Amino acid sequence: MLSQRRSGNTTRYTVITVNGGVVNTLLARPAPSLQPLFGNDAPPPVTTISVGDTLGVAIWEAGGGTLFGDPMTMSGGLTAFAPSPGARPSTIPEQLVLADGAISIPFAGRVPVAGQTPQAVEDRIRAALKGKASNPQVIVAVSRSAFNTVTVTGEVVTGGRVPLSPKGDRILDVIASVGGMKAPVYDSSVRLTRNGVTASVPLSTLIEQPRENIYVWPGDVLTLIHQPRAFQSFGATNRNDEIPFGREALNLSQALAKAAGLRDERADPEGVFVLRYEPRGLVTKLTPAPLMTGGEMVPVVYNFDFGDPKTYFLAQRFAVQDKDIIYVSNAKTGGIQKFFQLFGTLTAPVVTGAAINNSVN
Repeated sequence: MLSQRRSGNTTRYTVITVNGGVVNTLLARPAPSLQPLFGNDAPPPVTTISVGDTLGVAIWEAGGGTLFGDPMTMSGGLTAFAPSPGARPSTIPEQLVLADGAISIPFAGRVPVAGQTPQAVEDRIRAALKGKASNPQVIVAVSRSAFNTVTVTGEVVTGGRVPLSPKGDRILDVIASVGGMKAPVYDSSVRLTRNGVTASVPLSTLIEQPRENIYVWPGDVLTLIHQPRAFQSFGATNRNDEIPFGREALNLSQALAKAAGLRDERADPEGVFVLRYEPRGLVTKLTPAPLMTGGEMVPVVYNFDFGDPKTYFLAQRFAVQDKDIIYVSNAKTGGIQKFFQLFGTLTAPVVTGAAINNSVN
């Protein structure tokens, strides 16, 4: 099933003959997820006002109030308030929360608002006007927020800062609010950055697995990335090229079909190889021997024997990954040697293309 190719005392790559156990192990690998880094799917904390926010303030007085009344426009575009016999709203000009964390309210002076909820600010203003206005009623709304936003950038229709609603917004809500992705879903990924921590998942994962469509928090950065995936086909296939996936997922059977199949007069059905780098932890599940190759990513060659009919079913379950190299040998001996020479060329300097002294099996 497995052999390790050595140059001197250092293992350069691992050759694995694919069987049902290998495929099952590969299918059981954890999928990319936002949950481990960003915790459970908790909504953001209650929105509070911060320095740089802009507030809208409306004040009502009971009938006969003397401080506030119907707004009237004066010279210079300023707004004053005429007395009103009824309980009518008076809108204070929008207030920017300055560095001192306060806003100015007529007859109440500077009112601290930073770190407070709009409801708490309403109570503060009402208390400041007590005894000055006739039974004042206050409504405070955040019209523009410098903090309660998420930044969206990358391959989107319209990027920028997106204000978050008080109920909380999930990643797909925010993406929809900027017009969505320019690129196809199957070639797109989402990168979330929060407090210096970054993780990426395919956009399709957020759609297919609702638990991954987590809440965004104020200050988050969403970067939408167009990442066309492709594999490379070499050797005795009818198409030697870099071939795009063109779909959400691709198995080895489909990849060989995209490469126009094997060349009947040249191809060795026992010599179909897939080259990629795999995490060390995954490879140790496939081999009892210790791996001596340095680094967390280990070069691996998967060997498929299409002379065995069972391999066709295994190929339908073997997922091709972005940047995989698929090589089909021309002959049982020379073709294998050529492949490993190619392997060494494409992966140097990590892989040195050690000589093949034994057969793959």
